[in-house]
Amino acid sequence: MIRMEQVSKTFQTAAGTVQAVKDVNLHIREGEVFGIIGFSGAGKSTLVRCINLLERPTTGHVMIDGLDLTTLAEKQLREERRKIGMIFQHFNLLRSRTVYQNIAFPLKKSSLSTEEKHKKILALLELVGLSEKKDAYPSQLSGGQKQRVAIARALANDPKVLLCDEATSALDPQTTKSILNLLRKVNETLKITIVIITHEMSVVKDICDRVAIMEHGIVVEEGTTENVFVHPREKVTRDFISTAGNVDKIYELIQQGNELTRLQPGEKMLMLTYSANNAGEPLISYLKEAFDITANIIYGNIDILKGKAIGKLVVTLSGTPENMEKAIAYIGEHKVEMEVIAQ
Repeated sequence: MIRMEQVSKTFQTAAGTVQAVKDVNLHIREGEVFGIIGFSGAGKSTLVRCINLLERPTTGHVMIDGLDLTTLAEKQLREERRKIGMIFQHFNLLRSRTVYQNIAFPLKKSSLSTEEKHKKILALLELVGLSEKKDAYPSQLSGGQKQRVAIARALANDPKVLLCDEATSALDPQTTKSILNLLRKVNETLKITIVIITHEMSVVKDICDRVAIMEHGIVVEEGTTENVFVHPREKVTRDFISTAGNVDKIYELIQQGNELTRLQPGEKMLMLTYSANNAGEPLISYLKEAFDITANIIYGNIDILKGKAIGKLVVTLSGTPENMEKAIAYIGEHKVEMEVIAQ
């Protein structure tokens, strides 16, 4: 649905040239929820604004459903932008208009009849759960309700793509979850391709099929959300994952000599990473039964990625050297990623 080929964006500032996006290549499939994540200044918001050419790329091409937007005249581009909805961190609602009127605004130049527009607006209000708020003004709404109005407005022209630029950053955790559930419903019900820009790994974890990680304007890593969580390659990716769960704090405890991490002679401490394929296996209990190994779980967490369980466990193993070697080999055979972090 979306192809970005060698996209770069350069700005001229008083301090000199700033390259916000550098040679990005992304292919986003029809109907998927794709996350783009990065810390502040990584270039992710500039990149998403290049998708609908709110920021015209300095170099490169952007194709939506096979059409290269960078080759279009301004009038054609405006027409194509109607097929790309967008929601923002601060909602961007028209304060002097009701909820109904805000959703109606993109339909001003629509060929629909007045009755058809009315039916569409009521259907969108029902979709986002705000039918009873149609005559309210933005000042009378909560942050979550304002974002629901913004989502309904973005869907008014039946877009193929919905761009979400930090759409949950101004919301509390509970409201964030409700908005993500709504976006998931929109994706599944309307089959719209959704691109989510965020600096929160928890957002990616909850909703995204695939994810790209940006740093200094470059996409440094990309893959399925599960694979990126289980097998992160880059330091920035590992840093993001550690913000979504605190299991990596074990390394700090080891450095501090914390009592929890002190080992007896011959013991080993392992970090085990489970994927969705092996998270349900009773691995730890089997080690005791098969190899006479004591496995003590001292730290860990389980994450749910779109209904799939993945997680990390930190365990200490004790037993004879021979049995320990057999147990570690058994763990490897079951494709559980393993790191000896202390011994």
